[in-house]
Amino acid sequence: MAVTVTLTRATFVSTALVFAATPALAATAARAPYGATAAGAPVEVFTLTNDRGMNVKVLSYGGVITQVNVPDRKGEVRNVVLELADLKAYEARANFSSLLGRYANRISNGGFTLDGVRHDLPSGAEGVSSHGGPTGFSTRLWTATPFQRRGEAGVTLAYTAADGEGGYPGTLKVAVTYTVTRKNVLRIDYRATTDKPTVINLSHHVYFNLAGGGTVYDHTIQALASRFTPIDARKLPTGEIAPVAGTALDLRRPVRLGDRVAADDPQIRFANGLDHNFVVDGGGRGGLVPAVRLADPASGRTLEVATTQPGVQLFAANSFNGTLKTPDGRPLEKGAGLAIETQHFADSPNHPNFPTTVLRPGETFSQTTEFRFGAAPQD
Repeated sequence: MAVTVTLTRATFVSTALVFAATPALAATAARAPYGATAAGAPVEVFTLTNDRGMNVKVLSYGGVITQVNVPDRKGEVRNVVLELADLKAYEARANFSSLLGRYANRISNGGFTLDGVRHDLPSGAEGVSSHGGPTGFSTRLWTATPFQRRGEAGVTLAYTAADGEGGYPGTLKVAVTYTVTRKNVLRIDYRATTDKPTVINLSHHVYFNLAGGGTVYDHTIQALASRFTPIDARKLPTGEIAPVAGTALDLRRPVRLGDRVAADDPQIRFANGLDHNFVVDGGGRGGLVPAVRLADPASGRTLEVATTQPGVQLFAANSFNGTLKTPDGRPLEKGAGLAIETQHFADSPNHPNFPTTVLRPGETFSQTTEFRFGAAPQD
């Protein structure tokens, strides 16, 4: 039976957490080798475990999240994010469940103009630069500092992008902190400063599947977004901010995800499924607001996403075709996961009506997203 808890702006409904009957644990942040890159650089994996048994695994390469292990309504713990076979597979598939930057999502026209200066970006077909280009943050080794405190565990990843790296101006100093809290929340805090005016859009491309296998099409989804940014056939924003009412992108009440992915709607056809930016109601004003709720009716697992960002890109793995494999050899087919990318809007530098992504010297880019896991009781 589908889970149909409805969220509102005033109340962010949390379902009851279900935990295995195990003794209380101390929060820990453990580090271990994860192999070496093709260039021979060592990579570490950090296992963050709270004092209730939830754990998250994060790589120093690309900030990749390989596992998020949480219980279902019966206390069975499973990994609820998509995981690739090994480091070689992550290197071959840039942006898979990784950090995104310097600019998450797409920029059109081969670049942007800032303060009257043109900045060209490495671009693919039709002049589109995606997720920071071939030297984006998903391809970088980050300096890692783990920590443990008050029932929480985490790791801060730091990286300095040189002036001109990827075509972007300014030396950008970035710190991203992953924290697993005692309430079974994964919180990601982003901070950045620059020495020259630049544009920035940081996010994470982790793919969720609350069932731990199969597709996400039987999940129910709700997005607290009354508007979205329509795309064209190139999957680029048109510049319009349009109401979701009357479209297949109206997710304001819980719906079965597969029904919307298969809808006969021009926007769905452009993306071959769901790959759209939703304008979070009340987002981008400084505080955490509810953005998305995902639920797996079979297991009871739920995920509530709150963010300070103005938008959230929902991508239902439309291009997956079985060539990517999990560690146990299982192919990842279309719809195997859902990426929930809290962020600013795609192509904002080329659309002055979108919320600004400009960062100037003396300012600090600061954004937070929380992934709140729970389990709903059987109806």
